[in-house]
Amino acid sequence: MNAAGPEPEQPDHQSKQHQPVIGYIRLLVFLILACIIGLGYYFFRDGLTLEYFASQESYWKQFADQHPVSIYLIAYLIYAGITGLSLPGAVPLTLTYGWFFGLWKGLVLVSFASTTGATLAFLTSRYLFRASIQSRYQNKFQQINQQFEKEGAFYLFFMRLVVAFPFFLINVVMGLTTIRISTFWWVSQTGMLPGTAVFVYAGTSFPTLQELSEHGAKGILTPQLIFAFILLGTFPFLVKLIAQRLQQRK
Repeated sequence: MNAAGPEPEQPDHQSKQHQPVIGYIRLLVFLILACIIGLGYYFFRDGLTLEYFASQESYWKQFADQHPVSIYLIAYLIYAGITGLSLPGAVPLTLTYGWFFGLWKGLVLVSFASTTGATLAFLTSRYLFRASIQSRYQNKFQQINQQFEKEGAFYLFFMRLVVAFPFFLINVVMGLTTIRISTFWWVSQTGMLPGTAVFVYAGTSFPTLQELSEHGAKGILTPQLIFAFILLGTFPFLVKLIAQRLQQRK
């Protein structure tokens, strides 16, 4: 007679039982976020344009005079929410913030708000998609993860500097990798700062928001700004080349 009794259930079996439940929860969260993004785009697509901001110019000036502290919090939450939900309108908002808050205040506000929104989108992608995609394409992602452990910060820094890469796509793709959250934050904060400074400065160059809306986002892309973006794109390669030369000398 076995006095020890039945063997306890293995933890792996318990984890397998919980996997379908976790999958349904992730699916539910994804559907809720998809509905929020869809409704947000439907109701606010016309409100995230330079033309709309220009029509509300006097209202926001009056609100800023009456609530000098609250205006920064509201502006921060709006920007972080839009970028976190991957809604269009980041460029018009950046230009508007540059015109409204000035260069330095606008730069700090947009820099931290955009990084906050990017991190929220990054965490959403990691929670909803990484486990299933990593397990389905395990062999391919094993090589990608090994490469990211070596130079993941450099790849992210390069994509952040090159404004041609879609903002939301970078967040989603990075969420599928094994890059650390802290690394994603500080590299995104640093890599997006030069491009943010260019757009914020462009917003400050117009005397009124109405004039800015008449030129539009494309109207600010002067040859000087385009050349600045090209330099930003080549900067990571120059840094990497210099670092390799210094290592060879050592």
